[in-house]
Amino acid sequence: MGNQVRPGRGGDYSSSMDLKITTLAQRPGLADKLWFADTWPEFMQQDLVGHALFGRIPESFPEFTLIATDPAGEVVARAESVPFALHDPERGGTLPDRGWDQVQVWAFYDQRHGVEPDTVSAVEVAVRADRQGQGLSALMLNAMRSNAKARGFAELVAPVRPTAKHDEPATPTTEYARRTRADGLPVDSWLRTHVRAGGIIEAVAPASMAISGSLDQWRQWTGLPFDREGWVEVPKALVPVRCSIEHNYAVYVEPNVWVRHVLR
Repeated sequence: MGNQVRPGRGGDYSSSMDLKITTLAQRPGLADKLWFADTWPEFMQQDLVGHALFGRIPESFPEFTLIATDPAGEVVARAESVPFALHDPERGGTLPDRGWDQVQVWAFYDQRHGVEPDTVSAVEVAVRADRQGQGLSALMLNAMRSNAKARGFAELVAPVRPTAKHDEPATPTTEYARRTRADGLPVDSWLRTHVRAGGIIEAVAPASMAISGSLDQWRQWTGLPFDREGWVEVPKALVPVRCSIEHNYAVYVEPNVWVRHVLR
C-alpha cells in the first residue's frame, strides 16, 4: 500500500512494482482484456443500473478507465471512474444518497446532454485474484487521483464499499464507518486505504445500490430458502435483505461510504 504512482508523459503512469498503468484511451487494444474473472457473489451482479451502464463505462469514458499491465503485458488490475456535474444547480454539490447507482446515471446523462462535468467519481477498482493482497488497490486509487487531477478536476469522490462490513451486517453503516484504530485511521482496510491516500470520509450513501427480485430469484442467487418474513442475512451482503413472503419479493439496499479526495 506504500507504492506511489507518478503521472508520466501523456498520462502514462509507472510504479515500483514494474506495472504499466495508462488509460484505456491510450491503449484501446486492451478493451477485450479488461473483464478478468471477478469474485462478486451472484446477487451483487443483479443491480439494474449496473446492468445498463457499468459495462459501458470503458467505451464511453476510456480516458477515465485505467489499466495496469505486468511486464508480460497481462492486465492485472483496472480502475473505472466517471466525470459528472456534482455542482449543477439542481444537484447542489451534495453527494447523493443513492451513491454508486446515481453517479453512473448522472455521468451518462451529462455526457448525452453536453453538461460540463466538475467532479470525478470512482466506480470500481478491481484486482485480478492472483495479484490481490499486493497493494495494487492502493496503486490504482492513486492512479485514479492523478488521472483526475491531470484532467483539471479538483476532486475525486468515491462511494466506497467497506471491505469487512459484511462480517457484521446488523451494525449501522454510520457506526461502522466511524470506527478507528489507535493511530486514528479507519478500522476497515479499504476505507483506511482511501484515508491514507488523502481522502476524507464525508457521509454514508444509504441507498447506493438496490437489488430486487422474486423469492425464487433470490433462492437461485444465494442458495438460501427465503421462507420467512423479515430480514435475511446473506453472505457478503453489507446489510440484511428484506424478505416479504406475502408479496413474493426481497430487496437488498446497499449502503456505501462517501469519501472525498481533494486533489492538490
